[in-house]
Amino acid sequence: MKIKIFTTGGSIDKYYSTQESSFIVGEPQIAHILGEANVNFEYEIQELNRKDSLDITDQDRQHIFERVRSDPHPLILITHGTDSMLETARTLSAIPDKVIVLTGAMQPYAFKETDAAFNVGCAILALQTQPEGVYVVMNGRVYDPHQARKNTAIDRFEEI
Repeated sequence: MKIKIFTTGGSIDKYYSTQESSFIVGEPQIAHILGEANVNFEYEIQELNRKDSLDITDQDRQHIFERVRSDPHPLILITHGTDSMLETARTLSAIPDKVIVLTGAMQPYAFKETDAAFNVGCAILALQTQPEGVYVVMNGRVYDPHQARKNTAIDRFEEI
């Protein structure tokens, strides 16, 4: 089994820049997460962009769509910011014959208290157990992107 991982940025990859006095989307952190977990599968990581998900445009989504659609791997993991993750997942729903899982974090991987590694682990498990389709994995749950929303009041995803 080989998993193709596309990264797009989001909180999972953010760090605090003292030079800019703000949070910056940095290099993808997924390799660090998988290395710490000592995973037992092959994977390939490809960075598509480094954006806060609020800055992802329809053109960016189309680029993600084309890269995922044309990739030969049937198991695709995408790290993505949580604010527009569902929109991107819905765009990818037209791609057949793949299991596509989007995940991210409410708090950056660089933080002491973060959900990043937990969400990535859950996403890897979902890739191996879900039928073909597109899913969002956050907060220990697998969501249909057409039946979910981000609840900012409680800082987690939920079914609608």
